[in-house]
Amino acid sequence: MTAFESNSLRSYSQEEVQQILQRAIARQTDDGAHEFSYQQIIEIAAELQISSEAVKQAECDWILQKSDVHQRKAFNLYRQRKFKKRLGNYGIINGFLILINLLGGTGLTWSLYILLFSGLAIVLDIWNTFQSKGEEYEHAFQKWNRKHQVKQTINTVLNQWFKAFQTY
Repeated sequence: MTAFESNSLRSYSQEEVQQILQRAIARQTDDGAHEFSYQQIIEIAAELQISSEAVKQAECDWILQKSDVHQRKAFNLYRQRKFKKRLGNYGIINGFLILINLLGGTGLTWSLYILLFSGLAIVLDIWNTFQSKGEEYEHAFQKWNRKHQVKQTINTVLNQWFKAFQTY
C-alpha cells in the first residue's frame, strides 16, 4: 500500500482492526494510568456499531478468562512451592545417607546409587512441575481447582455459620 492511496480504498480484516485500535489506545494513554468507565466502553462500542449485549458478553468472557489466568498462576505457584519442599527433602535425605556412608569408612559406595536414582526422580519432578501444557497439566489443574473451590465453599459456609452463631 502506497502512502498516496486514499483512505476510502483501505480495508482491514477484523483482526487487523483489533490490533490497530489496541495500539492506538495504548499510545493515547502514555502514562498507563488512564482508565475507561463502563459507560465509555459502551459509547465506543456504539460508535463501532457493536451492541451493548455483545459488550456485556465480551466483558463476562474477559472476566472468566482473567479468573482462569489468576487460578493458573496460583496453581503454578502451588506446584513450585511443593517442588521446593520435595527438593529440600531429597537434599536432606541424600545428605544423611552420604554422611552414613562416609562414616562407615568405606568411602562413597552404595550412597552414590541412591543419589543417582533420587537425582533421576528430581529431574522427573522438575519436568512435571514446570511443564505447563498438555493433558497431564490440565488434569492436575482441574483436580487442584476443584479441591480449591471446595475449600473456599466450606470456608464461606463456616464463616457465615460463625457470624450467625455470634449474633445469638
